[in-house]
Amino acid sequence: MPIAGLRTALGVLLILGASAFAEPSSSTPASRLTASELVKYLGLDGHVEGGFFRRTYASDYTLLTVDDGERLSMSSIFYLLAAESPIGHFHLNRSDTVHYFRRGDPITYHLLHPTGELETTVMGSDVRNGQVLQLTVPGGVWKASEIPSDGAHGFGLISEAVTPGFEYDDMTLGYKDLLMARFPQHQALVKRLSHARSPNP
Repeated sequence: MPIAGLRTALGVLLILGASAFAEPSSSTPASRLTASELVKYLGLDGHVEGGFFRRTYASDYTLLTVDDGERLSMSSIFYLLAAESPIGHFHLNRSDTVHYFRRGDPITYHLLHPTGELETTVMGSDVRNGQVLQLTVPGGVWKASEIPSDGAHGFGLISEAVTPGFEYDDMTLGYKDLLMARFPQHQALVKRLSHARSPNP
């Protein structure tokens, strides 16, 4: 990968990480935004896994070639969970994904590792009580996310940086039947946070 491309990708990651700490005060107009306004002003669309998103950056540099094509060095999105779509259902990405908390209610992430281990992390601004501003999910780990039903904001907003860059061919949706067979020790969680059934019964 060219040095210029690496510097560009690293620069975007640094900007994303730094801006995650910029929580507006309650007196600013931005802090009073609703979920529907964020969808409108950020230009978000519905996502197949749940929630809303928009790709905001895609590197011009190719990092590697895989069996089904080339992958860019990095891509980035906004991702929003809201009361009308509060769950990001279980799915698996081939690439590593770094998440940066932006604003809103805390977002709980449930990670199912290939070993069967369940890891739960809460993203949010309350770092005193263990919430995190940044979360890295390695490729090959099943991931689901959710916001509380009684949150003060009615939404949770993050940014994601994916490397190598995201392609839908690299994402596998988690269906209840498949994940319950794969992780029988976590059936209750899988039932609640997975899509209903496999499209190929």
